Amino acid sequence: MVYNEFLTDRIAQFFTEKSIPFEAKKMFGGVCFLIDGKMCVGVIKDEMMARIAPEVYQIALEKEGCKAMNFTGRPLKGFVFLTDDATDLEVDLAYWLQLALDFNPLAKRSPKRKKKNTKK
Repeated sequence: MVYNEFLTDRIAQFFTEKSIPFEAKKMFGGVCFLIDGKMCVGVIKDEMMARIAPEVYQIALEKEGCKAMNFTGRPLKGFVFLTDDATDLEVDLAYWLQLALDFNPLAKRSPKRKKKNTKK
């Protein structure tokens, strides 16, 4: 699957300029940026995904270019998709990245999956 590499580079540059250690990992057909081992933001196709605080979720949905992340058939509270309208300007991209960074210390870490034993 193809994802927006320009947007991916902009996100990586933001974290690098702010001296925020991150891990970029290919997942969901795109790239996710992990901060402290937790999913923070990502790029799927041409949209940015951000994990934000549940308290600001409804307010965020009212902003131009922001919509609920509906990756599994139902909206995931605290996760939003952002179109070019929301991330085109550097100041707008920085706003959404900072929102995700602010929530990251409070976010729960996903449980590690155990590898299946294929030997019988």
